[in-house]
Amino acid sequence: MRTMSGETGRGKRSASWPAICLVGPLPPPSGGMANQCEQMFRLLRNEGVDVELVCTNSPYRPAWLGRLPVVRAAVRLLPYLLNLWRASGRAQVIHVLANSGWSWHLCAAPAALIARLRNTPVIIHYHGGSADSFFADTSRYVLGMLARASLRVTPSVFLQRVFLRYGLSAEVIPNIIDLSRFVPAPPRSFAYAPHVLVTRNLEAIYDIPTAIRAFARVQPVFPGARLTVAGSGPELTRLQTLVAGLGLQDCVRFSGRIANADMPVLYAMADCLLNPSTVDNMPISILEAFASGVPVVSSSAGGIPDMVEQGVSGLLVAVGDDEAMARELLSVLQDASLAAGLRQAGLQQAQKYAWPQVRTQWLNAYRKVQSSRSKS
Repeated sequence: MRTMSGETGRGKRSASWPAICLVGPLPPPSGGMANQCEQMFRLLRNEGVDVELVCTNSPYRPAWLGRLPVVRAAVRLLPYLLNLWRASGRAQVIHVLANSGWSWHLCAAPAALIARLRNTPVIIHYHGGSADSFFADTSRYVLGMLARASLRVTPSVFLQRVFLRYGLSAEVIPNIIDLSRFVPAPPRSFAYAPHVLVTRNLEAIYDIPTAIRAFARVQPVFPGARLTVAGSGPELTRLQTLVAGLGLQDCVRFSGRIANADMPVLYAMADCLLNPSTVDNMPISILEAFASGVPVVSSSAGGIPDMVEQGVSGLLVAVGDDEAMARELLSVLQDASLAAGLRQAGLQQAQKYAWPQVRTQWLNAYRKVQSSRSKS
């Protein structure tokens, strides 16, 4: 699906949807926003929507250009701007998936500017869990650009509250989980060999060390326990050193990046998901665990308490508290009725994020901004 020149979903067009230019990243690497972009494009295309994708992270050609820090930015940026200009002229609505930091400056900001030059309505769909610190540290131009968007959308009430603190309104349209892909497996009889899962990239903000230390506290109680850390990133060596220092080499596996299509199989083999992140908005990994019938133990970072009801659909602990995470993990593994209750509540919660529910919200959003253009 990845392409720099833009990929379309044209065919038998649905008259109820406007023509859309979707702007965002695609896996690899896997991440919440990239997975959402890939999924959004596929679901819109299946609806018969005239949708064109402009990818913000297309591969470098030739690949060695990606090793040249300054050159690689220009090599990717120039074709990206050209494709944005062309696609925005064909679209009735531009839908930009945005994040904080350099991702905003290099990807989202150019799309918003081109939309303005083209007089095409633009939806800024903001995903960055660190939005508060980003807005506080950047110049007023970021907030001004957001204010000029036709519509601002966030996946969570948490980010909506952040926007309001900076005088910006935003609509909440939740992240999507494709329930046709994630089918809950029957509860496993794991005895003393439960399988614990972490599905976050190996980056400092996701605090994988807390999950590893929590697992180390649980492993003596369940000698056959296994921990799979599914993700890639710059923290791998540090994490491997921590695992070796704790003597867990034989029971902790770093699987590397797992293709999005293979994630359902991984969840089907898990008995509990750990999410130790320090900054978060609306983690796709938790939605996937819900849809797979896997109990969740998570930090209470960011918007997580808005999607996980403590003691009902998951168990929450303070950020960085490996002792509390271990205690709650033991509760799940030792209390079958608790695990069953969390599993059932998670499955019910996942229904709120299924495409049949979310599609109506997006259709209304697209129609709203298209209508505002026709009236101007």
